[in-house]
Amino acid sequence: MRVQQFKVALIAAIFLSAGVAASVPPQSQHPTEDLLISDNRAGQWGGRLVVSLRSEPKTLNPVTSADVSSREVIAQMTGDLIHINRLSQQTESALARTWSVSPDGLRYTLQMRRGLHFSDGHPVDASDVIFSFKVYLDENIRSPQRDLLIIGGKPIAVRQLDSDTVMFELAQPYAAAERLFDSLAVLPRHLLEEPYKSGKLSRAWGLGTSPQEIAGLGPFRLKEYVAGQRITLERNPYYWRTDHEGNRLPYLDQITFLFVASADAEVIRFQAGDTDIINRVSADDYSVLEKDQAARSFHLRDLGPSLEFNFLFFNLNSVLPAQSSELPRRQAWFREVKFRQAISLAIDRNAIARIVYKGRGTPLWTPVTSANSLWVDTSISHPARSLENARKLLNSAGFSWKNSALLDASGAPVEFSIITSSSNAQRIQMATMIQADLKDLGINVQVVPLEFHSVLDRIFQTHDYEAAILALGGGDVDPNSEMNVWLSSGNDHVWDIGETHPATSWEAEIDRLMERQLSTTKSENRKLLYDHVQEILAEELPIICLASPNLLVGAKNQLANFKPATLDPHTLWNSYELFFGGKETARQP
Repeated sequence: MRVQQFKVALIAAIFLSAGVAASVPPQSQHPTEDLLISDNRAGQWGGRLVVSLRSEPKTLNPVTSADVSSREVIAQMTGDLIHINRLSQQTESALARTWSVSPDGLRYTLQMRRGLHFSDGHPVDASDVIFSFKVYLDENIRSPQRDLLIIGGKPIAVRQLDSDTVMFELAQPYAAAERLFDSLAVLPRHLLEEPYKSGKLSRAWGLGTSPQEIAGLGPFRLKEYVAGQRITLERNPYYWRTDHEGNRLPYLDQITFLFVASADAEVIRFQAGDTDIINRVSADDYSVLEKDQAARSFHLRDLGPSLEFNFLFFNLNSVLPAQSSELPRRQAWFREVKFRQAISLAIDRNAIARIVYKGRGTPLWTPVTSANSLWVDTSISHPARSLENARKLLNSAGFSWKNSALLDASGAPVEFSIITSSSNAQRIQMATMIQADLKDLGINVQVVPLEFHSVLDRIFQTHDYEAAILALGGGDVDPNSEMNVWLSSGNDHVWDIGETHPATSWEAEIDRLMERQLSTTKSENRKLLYDHVQEILAEELPIICLASPNLLVGAKNQLANFKPATLDPHTLWNSYELFFGGKETARQP
């Protein structure tokens, strides 16, 4: 995209100068409050942070939210018991001051901080935790979080020991179970118990809900929603963190989420000064913005490889659409491991990283990127592109060539289509480059861009495709976050959805290894098990990993304590300690 240099539009100027009342001041610390001291650079109160969202949130309900935009806003309004520090990637205390694990790994006892309050001033205690998990575990609510709380086929049992202590009981040991508590919002029983009892909780806390009817434990609370334009949050005066000088956080008065129509519009708004932070910049846009850093008083950061992995995979589903006549025949190729290995050897991953991501990407041979330093198996080889070795594999698998075209054992030409999202220029470019790479092997590939929801429908519902390019990743670094992908029964087992049992011996072995690491409490033993999983994936290639984009972000120079991280949310994970410093402070209302 080429961003034009122009003055800020009139509508933006009107928005930025609009009179928005200052937030309420933070409450003085009460002696009974057990607040968490944040080890950040001490800042100054005031100012409004403006960030963009590429789509409008669908809800403010933490129990039912599933879309990225909703969850990004909700994350600023809610608090969890145990938190994963996005920078260190380790767990740390949050609403739970301490926790302990029984020797058998089946019971987690959490001691909550005392004297805390929701953002409406109502006291918090263990009964709110009990209520929250009752809601998350209710099958009728259909919360996306419920699956995380089913351990060994049974729901986690929750018991209140006293007003500040809660015990969680698991059916079997679960490695790193404390990571499950991250992003599970503690809900205000005094506001949501009645909607829950009346069966209306799923419809609670829509975008039109009055701010007085919503409360949470995050650094900010709802102030204003303007449909189609923006949502503004204000400082939670009861937030449970302070800086090391005893000042209650957050520093900012407000955060405004500005709804933008596209990534192009997001870049234009940031370049024009309408927004203060930009997240997940494409390599093309990074190159454009990079030229403006000094003149427009912002800076960009290349954080290196992200956790996202782009990959090619073939349709290995046993259940296929009835009208498909060619797919079963082509599946005979796809199921041959030497065919998949040959395809992998013919793809120039270095060229993909260099061209698609303008050098701000990393070629991949396994789904665990170097950003996940705790779990990546560095012993796995990274074979360079080799058409010679690819041809040897194909020849040994019964394929041959005639007039440079690859033929199968029956003499039929080898050809297939690759579907991918039409809205993702990078994946279309990857597919086109793979098309050219495989032409060198005599394979005719057709690239079929489809609307993103159509791609998902074909992969996860109808199975009406031959090959596809997708991306996964970006969540937690722990192997348990990928269970749904690698288990043969997993909902995201993309190459063969809905297996009732493992279709191959190597899938059965992956199942065994993933289940073992799940209940193995020693991290070094888990690492060996997960290394073996990565080695099987690298050998069998149910997915052919291609490249990972670098994580590219930016912020205004005046924004202090800006510490972008590899884990999502990358730029707002520490919103409570962000502040505007220097002579040019934040725009004041």
